[in-house]
Amino acid sequence: MNLQPRERAILEQARELGFVSVEGIAQEYEVTLQTARRDLGRLAEAGWLERVRGGAIPLGESESSEYIRRKQSGRASKRAIARAVAEQIPDNASLFINIGTTNEAVAEALVSHQGLQVVTNNIHVAAILSSRSNARVVIAGGEVRSEDGGVVGEATRDFIDQFRLDYAVLGISAVDADGVLLEHDYREARVAQGLIRNARCRMLVAEGVKFERTAMTRVASLADMSVVVSDRPMPAGLAQFDQLRWITATDSAG
Repeated sequence: MNLQPRERAILEQARELGFVSVEGIAQEYEVTLQTARRDLGRLAEAGWLERVRGGAIPLGESESSEYIRRKQSGRASKRAIARAVAEQIPDNASLFINIGTTNEAVAEALVSHQGLQVVTNNIHVAAILSSRSNARVVIAGGEVRSEDGGVVGEATRDFIDQFRLDYAVLGISAVDADGVLLEHDYREARVAQGLIRNARCRMLVAEGVKFERTAMTRVASLADMSVVVSDRPMPAGLAQFDQLRWITATDSAG
């Protein structure tokens, strides 16, 4: 993306101040609010900024490029999974949503739901739902990972343990051949375990590629899940979990 002079100036201001507002841009550059929103939208789409209520916050260059790469990868599958998850969650439900770009797609799919109460350790999920829906959003405290906006650590895990919610929407790094759920970051694994422990219905969201990957930290087992939502049918090697409810989402929108 080739930045226009005003967009470049807005990006520099966001990096310097940590936040830019739609109204501030409109006043400083003497443009309409619609133009200011369009500028922020272009910068967010390119991965330089993250839209939040009333404006945007900066993403670092190296972090944003990797984050955007993962967010753009398999977009159709992520959207299909997200729609299928949203169909399972009623209005007025309470739920956890953890880290991952598929979970951010889930947040997008939940925007039109009414009366949700959401606890999350994902700042992108919090930004989506707090700015575009009437959901009550609670974000966990802890260390923010610059690469993906995930909040992790002992404080995060302790915070999660204060709640008992209807659903946990759980993203994961990998699923081993024996059905063990795996993460790369042990701190994230501990938080995920708290989500599983404190939710009545535990929904794993996993693109098919997650069943081809591996990671080193054990989180739980497929046996601990209530539902799996994936873009692929259950792999043949996981036949021992055939009693598990498995939803295969398809991209009907193309």
